[in-house]
Amino acid sequence: MKSLEVEPESAATIFGDRIELGRRFTRDLALHGELLGLIGPLELPRLWTRHVLNSAVLAPLILPGARVGDIGSGAGLPGLVLAIARPDAHFVLIEPMERRCEWLHAEADRLGLDNVTVLRARAEDAFSVAPLDQVTARAVSALRTLIPLAAPLVRRGGELIVLKGARVQDEVEAARKQIAKYRLSAIEVVELGRGLVPEATRVFRATVDAAS
Repeated sequence: MKSLEVEPESAATIFGDRIELGRRFTRDLALHGELLGLIGPLELPRLWTRHVLNSAVLAPLILPGARVGDIGSGAGLPGLVLAIARPDAHFVLIEPMERRCEWLHAEADRLGLDNVTVLRARAEDAFSVAPLDQVTARAVSALRTLIPLAAPLVRRGGELIVLKGARVQDEVEAARKQIAKYRLSAIEVVELGRGLVPEATRVFRATVDAAS
């Protein structure tokens, strides 16, 4: 079994006074993640940098006191990580798979997070939680598929803040039709975590002006 990545020095900077909860979550995910099918067998040596901190650097974009939906929460990336880093906001973790929902419930309880709600549902069936102030997602689908799922959950003037990879600009171009249909504005790709993580986290950010 591969060893868990040594905690980077930047972790304490990113999590601040919430670092101990960040450590506990990372240890729990390392212990249970592969068995539960939450992470792959090769992820332990990069669990901190590629997954936990990659998610945590999104925390400054969360609005104070916001209700934030996380589509396809899975292992809690970024939903549980953000709930740790931003105790002032409330996070609705939207996940269709029962086993993953059980993990999210159990881990939120273990960490004492009272700012988490777990909803077993597909995004297109999650209207009961709308309207949300912000919606995020990580490693779910291309923007042209994700925007029609996420935008209807967001209040007018709310935001999509979606973690993306190196080809995010290509995804933006491919999603022009969906961007127009759902009236997204103030579109930008933000790079977060430079100097704190080996590769900056890319975030597609857009305001939802009105539902279609």
